Amino acid sequence: MTPAKRSTEEAMVSSFNQTIQQEDYREEEQRGEKDESMGGFKSFLWHGGSVYDAWFSCASNQVAQVLLTLPYSFSQLGMVSGIIFQIFYGIVGSWTAYLISVLYIEYRGRKEKENVSFKNHVIQWFEVLDGLLGPYWKAVGLAFNCTFLLFGTVIQLIACASNIYYINDKLDKRTWTYIFGACCATTVFIPSFHNYRIWSFLGLGMTTYTAWYLTVAALAHGQVEGVKHSAPTELVLYFTGATNILYTFGGHAVTVEIMHAMWKPQKFKYIYLVATLYVFTLTLPSAAAVYWAFGDQLLTHSNAFSLLPRSRWRDAGVILMLIHQFITFGFACTPLYFVWEKVIGMHETKSLFLRAIVRLPVVIPIWFLAIIFPFFGPINSAVGALLVSFTVYIIPSLAHMLTYRSSSARHNASEKPPVIVARSWTVMYVINTFIVVWVLVVGFGFGGWASMTNFIKQVDTFGLFAKCYQCPSKTPPVPTAAAHR
Repeated sequence: MTPAKRSTEEAMVSSFNQTIQQEDYREEEQRGEKDESMGGFKSFLWHGGSVYDAWFSCASNQVAQVLLTLPYSFSQLGMVSGIIFQIFYGIVGSWTAYLISVLYIEYRGRKEKENVSFKNHVIQWFEVLDGLLGPYWKAVGLAFNCTFLLFGTVIQLIACASNIYYINDKLDKRTWTYIFGACCATTVFIPSFHNYRIWSFLGLGMTTYTAWYLTVAALAHGQVEGVKHSAPTELVLYFTGATNILYTFGGHAVTVEIMHAMWKPQKFKYIYLVATLYVFTLTLPSAAAVYWAFGDQLLTHSNAFSLLPRSRWRDAGVILMLIHQFITFGFACTPLYFVWEKVIGMHETKSLFLRAIVRLPVVIPIWFLAIIFPFFGPINSAVGALLVSFTVYIIPSLAHMLTYRSSSARHNASEKPPVIVARSWTVMYVINTFIVVWVLVVGFGFGGWASMTNFIKQVDTFGLFAKCYQCPSKTPPVPTAAAHR
């Protein structure tokens, strides 16, 4: 067979397969619309799968408790570096989310050519890696993704205890962790990302309120007396702060699950970028304003709420963030539920109650780890350096390069390079290589060294199982002479 004839046949096969894939997506969209029309108001609140649902899910999930630690990162980095790193990692995170979406479409397209049905099966990132690159990549993806999501849920529990303490300090943070662990366990009853429609919408509204409360409250408060903005002063602090921002924009470990919940997942490509642009309007003003007002005081106050005076506006922000952290806990834990269901052979079970029961063991180690490591702020950087750097930056970039390393794979690719890179595979490879090298050296290398140094310092200072991390000491009032009369 001549090369020209082979090329023509490959093009015909590619065109035919894309037609079949589009028909499958169209049927899925029609099925979703039918569900909405039949379910009425309940379906409107409960069953999502549109582009808007995906956007709300991405924007809501991308910034949660980390919003409260970004001023702390600015106190480590300085104002200029803080802003630059936010923009840089926001763009890089959007790019790797795009790569993940492309690989999902490629994997699903290949499987549907083999008449594989995903009617009662949720595709996950490690399965995409397995289908495109083999079992070793599946093992690596599963290990990093599950460990990251595990500690992501741990961080949400720690944040719940840290926040509620600023409203009610009668209980210590460890006790609040017990309480919120039980509350967050109720997420076992949410079947999939289809069912986060109303929660995603509310969650984004909650973070929007909190971000602008921080901004306005800090500006209204003004700068504290003798405020200092001495950052950057130490390499350890500098790279710890940078890694927390890497963690901030690495929230797309659930991208595949969000895409799978869409009626037309091929429309996801630029959703994460648009979500990131909105998130910038929340993270940049709030972090800059709080750092401007309090400066170096933030170095010992990783939660921005701790420095703002108590008011009904602050209490509202705390309560809204608590609810949002419950939602984000569900976002991060749902993929873990799916993995566990697949391990024990219960993933395709239709009984909601039975699935909820078998999911409960997933929550127990999360609860336990949150009690061991209650270090709100420093734990974000450690997770960012050791887990996020690989899970959502390095692995997707490498996987994309290896998937399309052959000319035939590039020719038959479900998604060609976008206009922003001049439709060039070479430019895509250059960008992917830069991300791998940068994150490996700066994020994992320097960031890992700095964040673990800082994390160990917290352990030495407060100990494991700290009862009340960074709580102000409660010294009893000194009795006066009049009191003895």
